[in-house]
Amino acid sequence: MKKILVPIDFSEHSEYALEAAAILARKNNAEVIVLHMLEISDAVLTHHNSEQQAKAFFLLKLAEQKFEEFLDKDYLTDVVLTPVVKHFKVFSEVNDVAKEQNADLIVMGSHGASGVKEFFVGSNTEKVVRYSEIPVLVIKHNPILMDFENVVFACDFTEESVQPYLTASKTFAKMGSKLHLVYVNLPNVGFKSTTEMEKSVAAFLKSAHGNLEKMNEVKYVSDYSVEQGVLNFANVVGADLIAVATHGRRGLAHFFEGSISEDLANHSTLPVMTFKI
Repeated sequence: MKKILVPIDFSEHSEYALEAAAILARKNNAEVIVLHMLEISDAVLTHHNSEQQAKAFFLLKLAEQKFEEFLDKDYLTDVVLTPVVKHFKVFSEVNDVAKEQNADLIVMGSHGASGVKEFFVGSNTEKVVRYSEIPVLVIKHNPILMDFENVVFACDFTEESVQPYLTASKTFAKMGSKLHLVYVNLPNVGFKSTTEMEKSVAAFLKSAHGNLEKMNEVKYVSDYSVEQGVLNFANVVGADLIAVATHGRRGLAHFFEGSISEDLANHSTLPVMTFKI
């Protein structure tokens, strides 16, 4: 991990994201790219009207001043920072900036369990997750350790989940994290027998690793919903982070019908990291 992108709006929650990124940057000797997006179109910036130009100049100077104040934090000492300002707030552009900067991770803040649904559904974070081709880490509270010693990866063990799983495995291996794979079996929808679950897991691991060495590491949990099963399992193993796969532009819904990624994000007090299918 060499470059971490942090979109900010100067809010408390974007400061949480910035602090989390700083911690990860120190651990990985990485650069933090701090992105702020102004609602100024190119038409305004190039407009010949002196009043419009003055307005654009004022907003740019204000952003520059806010940047300087916002980045004046003790936890940023010795962290390599690169401020970037984009002039029009189109959140698909965050992925473009990530590509331009060769970023490895995007870190964003959210309002926590009480407000995550509002923040995710139709929100800036959801838009970034939908368009991002690299992992997105969502931080809900003031970061403390960011060690991520135990990570739960929720999966249905289908072929389309193999690549996100491999990306997650590589990411967390570099962090020195222990990855816990969990399959949640439901009483009605999608119910599978033990034999059926093991068959799915075997095919998945064979595709991912070419062997079944991790077969005994997969945990099977029965619960009334996938999200509750994942959250309960995360609590049992003392997880520091929950990782999930997303379908990108099709939204946050993944391994079953519905929006399980959103539900996990809504109810989890832990950080959530998304990996695009």
